[in-house]
Amino acid sequence: MICSMTGYAVKTRDLERGTLQIELKSVNSRYLDFHFRIADDLRALEIPLRELLASHLSRGKVECRLSFNAAAARGEQLQINGELLSSLRLLGAQVREALPEASPLSVNEVLRWPGMFGEQGIDFAALGPEVLALAREALKDFTATRAREGEKLAQTIVDRVDAMREIVRGVEPRIPEAQALFTDKLRQRLVEALGNASDDRILQEVAVFATRIDVAEELARLNTHLDEVRRILKAGGACGKRLDFLMQELNREANTLASKSAITEVSQAAMELKLLIEQMREQIQNLE
Repeated sequence: MICSMTGYAVKTRDLERGTLQIELKSVNSRYLDFHFRIADDLRALEIPLRELLASHLSRGKVECRLSFNAAAARGEQLQINGELLSSLRLLGAQVREALPEASPLSVNEVLRWPGMFGEQGIDFAALGPEVLALAREALKDFTATRAREGEKLAQTIVDRVDAMREIVRGVEPRIPEAQALFTDKLRQRLVEALGNASDDRILQEVAVFATRIDVAEELARLNTHLDEVRRILKAGGACGKRLDFLMQELNREANTLASKSAITEVSQAAMELKLLIEQMREQIQNLE
């Protein structure tokens, strides 16, 4: 499976005390780079989440957001802290005795007094298994989106590979004819320029020129590299770096082909090849 480094997924889960939500999104990067945005109460879960994500991803700038929205407590869950209420009553009486003009606490103020409903805190440590289970669900969707994007990118690269093969097949038959044509022209020019020079000298110069414009080796290497691109795409997995290296090799052969060009067709072919290589490189930058 070929995966893109671009992906997105979000999952939520309703619990008794609130709602968990985890969001994953990623873009391309040379390395595996994590950015966590987690509420302070859940910060202890960052390491388990990092280990889980790292076991399934190899490249990309990945952002993980984890939040918990506490639910409002239901009426039957609320229990007034009687001890605290009695203490407030006694303290209020003492204050009004010392300060008769002081206003008594309102019902609203009493109900909002810290701790009036007892311990309503949430055990965030106990949420660990729920968070990891939700993260696995999100990671499954996240990987699926990256795989769908990767499949499209791989097909785009295959189309460019096929186009390059057509260009190479179109150029190959023209090479012997071009070499023969140019060596004949060179021989005539050398005869005119050197005058009484020996035939051996002319043949030597012609042979050197013929070697310089021979692109058969470059065309063979181009075909070999294109075969390797197809093989890597078929094998799947994390292949972005290997394909990026092959793009460098293909570009090198295309540059050599252009520098050795002896006919217009070869020069045009080299330019078209370089354009297709650059298009493939842009797509490969997004592959894991």
